[in-house]
Amino acid sequence: MPLQIVRRLIPEWGTTYGPPGEGPFPAVMVLHGSEGAWSGWSHRNAAILAAHGFLAFPFGYSSGGNAWNAGHIVDCPLDRSVEALAALREFPFVGPRVGLYGVSRGAEHALLLASLMAKEGAERLPEAIAAHSPPDVVCGAFDARSFRDSGDPGWQAWDVGKRAWSWRGSQEGLLPTTPIEVERYGGPLFLSHGTSDRMWSVEMTRRLEKRLQAHGRQPEVHYYEGEDHLPGSEGENRHHELLLDFFGRHL
Repeated sequence: MPLQIVRRLIPEWGTTYGPPGEGPFPAVMVLHGSEGAWSGWSHRNAAILAAHGFLAFPFGYSSGGNAWNAGHIVDCPLDRSVEALAALREFPFVGPRVGLYGVSRGAEHALLLASLMAKEGAERLPEAIAAHSPPDVVCGAFDARSFRDSGDPGWQAWDVGKRAWSWRGSQEGLLPTTPIEVERYGGPLFLSHGTSDRMWSVEMTRRLEKRLQAHGRQPEVHYYEGEDHLPGSEGENRHHELLLDFFGRHL
């Protein structure tokens, strides 16, 4: 039986998942959350995109990690994400349009990256961006080695003494609680959030939506009634229908 999803390596960057054949295919760079690159969730999301005609690149931006400890979001250089996006564009199987998709901290990463690239006047921003369960502000560093469940002694949402991101060698403007200036990005934008999210409040996406509308933007926004940070089966199926439709229209 011929393969319906094919792995292809971008030298020095990592694997992609896509349809068989020579392409070119519409492409999506997939950004993982605080679970870290080694956890495999971004690869699973990439495989779903690949099964529907996209070439998907799960970019592992977290630092450190191994098969038992999947990586940390500490001092992650967003410049490297720009370089990864450029490498994806140069991959021979990729067409002229490239999207960005992130979940949770990956959604923060996607929105923050786009806003910084736009602020700098960078060329070739992503042609479309999807962010599920995004925060509306910059968050602090997350080190999985010190993670504790909510309610445990010493619990905290992130490490307040460390920073998650850097840009052009600096953390200026990237301190926790700094609003993400997503309104700087002028391309198609998909936002989604479960209304019963217990990790990132749905009010974060509502604030993003209002801020974008105040700047004359009309993002595509979907609220999944009763769904948590990660949707259940029915909610996730609906999310993927909407996500694939969005990227299908814009890539």
